[in-house]
Amino acid sequence: MTDSDIVRYRLANQQISQPMFTKPAELVAWLGAVQGQDFLAAKWALGLRLPTTTETAIDQAIADRSVVRTWAMRGTLHLIAADDVHWILNLLRPRLHILSASYLRRLELDEKKLTKSYDAMTNALLGGKQLIRQELNVALAQAGIPTHDIRMNLLLVRAASHGLICCGVRRGSENTYTLLDEWIAPTKLRERDDALAELTKRYFLSHGPATLQDFIWWSGLTVAEAKVGIHSVKEQLIQEMYNKQTYWMAQRERFGYDTSLAVHLLPSFDEYLVGYKNRTAALGSLDFKQIVSAGNGIFSPVIVVDGRVAGTWKRTVQKNTVLIETNLFNALSATHQEGLDLAREGYARFKGLAVYGR
Repeated sequence: MTDSDIVRYRLANQQISQPMFTKPAELVAWLGAVQGQDFLAAKWALGLRLPTTTETAIDQAIADRSVVRTWAMRGTLHLIAADDVHWILNLLRPRLHILSASYLRRLELDEKKLTKSYDAMTNALLGGKQLIRQELNVALAQAGIPTHDIRMNLLLVRAASHGLICCGVRRGSENTYTLLDEWIAPTKLRERDDALAELTKRYFLSHGPATLQDFIWWSGLTVAEAKVGIHSVKEQLIQEMYNKQTYWMAQRERFGYDTSLAVHLLPSFDEYLVGYKNRTAALGSLDFKQIVSAGNGIFSPVIVVDGRVAGTWKRTVQKNTVLIETNLFNALSATHQEGLDLAREGYARFKGLAVYGR
């Protein structure tokens, strides 16, 4: 196996080069979860993999509650299929609590204050209410819970990890928060071993080839848990050795797509990069700092050619049109330039806009 093989299989498994789903919830379930702290980027992450869909359809999937946005892997906002939210949160909760414990102690948020904050959020949101952050701030302040510094972030993440709250429909540019069990019907929880096996299988089928360390990074699970997960599903995967690392993936024969002419516009924080601890296959000799905004650690939207990062891009929306500007690290061939133009058109179609400028 080579780096070229790795990116080719990842493009296929992640539904970028060979999309096979038509509904957002089906795609999200296949991927396990889709990183979603940047909401606009997360919607395009789905649109990129659902060529016939639109941004409006993604918004509708969230409004229809088939896809839920909440804090999951690593305490980061993700999009998760509604049928999977409860068991995924239940699986990840112990690890998330361990990771947040030191922050909570530092900010003097003990169990008594956490429980008080849960009660305040519940009382404020009961009855299907969807409140923005400032409105929840007021409710918590009235209950005597401090929300300055990063306290509010931690309280939201902790409440979400307990399965108490999730994001509702956006109000303008602001997130809203609502009670999870009022937003979607509670589902039967999987036994822990079954949940671990299912999450492991979904990761390697959708993100493979990937290593144990990649899975640990993506899921936030411990080394021991990740090893148990792989052992439980290894009969459904194949393994390859490359650079003294074991890679796990779906069966090879499913994929034969030639990516050599494909150009893709990936959003910031796309699973194609953020889903792995080791991103060398996609970056090649690039310095990772070239695609991360200075000072804030935010992934830039990237241009991918032949599975490799070849530049960055940004978009400017004006009325009924969108300008897509590119920063290419090297000149493109005429064929790849045509591919880039097609990728621009695909993004504009997703937004329901016309492209202007090249």
